[in-house]
Amino acid sequence: MYTPIWIAIPAGPFRMGSDPAGDAVPYENENPRHRVHVDAFQLARTHITNAQYAEFVSASGHSLPGHWLHGQIPEGLADHPVNYVDWCDALAFCQWAGVRLPTEAEWEKAARGADARLWPWGNQPPDAHRCNYGKHIFATSPVHQFPQGASPDGALDLAGNAW
Repeated sequence: MYTPIWIAIPAGPFRMGSDPAGDAVPYENENPRHRVHVDAFQLARTHITNAQYAEFVSASGHSLPGHWLHGQIPEGLADHPVNYVDWCDALAFCQWAGVRLPTEAEWEKAARGADARLWPWGNQPPDAHRCNYGKHIFATSPVHQFPQGASPDGALDLAGNAW
């Protein structure tokens, strides 16, 4: 059964949203930056891997991601984040696992921390030591590959690797 490593995210306020004057990629639907209070919660340290999702599919009969040919995880990708799943698939996984999806505010607080950093690791731009981004790898990477990109509370891959 799925047993994540949990990261405790403390209760408290943080600055949610984008600031067009300072953020690297300020999406219009994230404006304006505003103060939000989030209760304490727990977040899995990493994304759900293909291997974990396969366990769910096997136990529940849920449909496979479309790129798993012949019902198999693509070779070498067992410890990569599952992809080609939608919100309904993620919700079904969480119900099976007895957990829940984080809210948008919870996810952003886990990624940004209480100090309004631009990236989970701070304000330095992404690089090949902190996250899988741009055209450095051309595919997903194992969920534990970038410990230097950890959020303030220790969550991994909250920038890069999987959308």
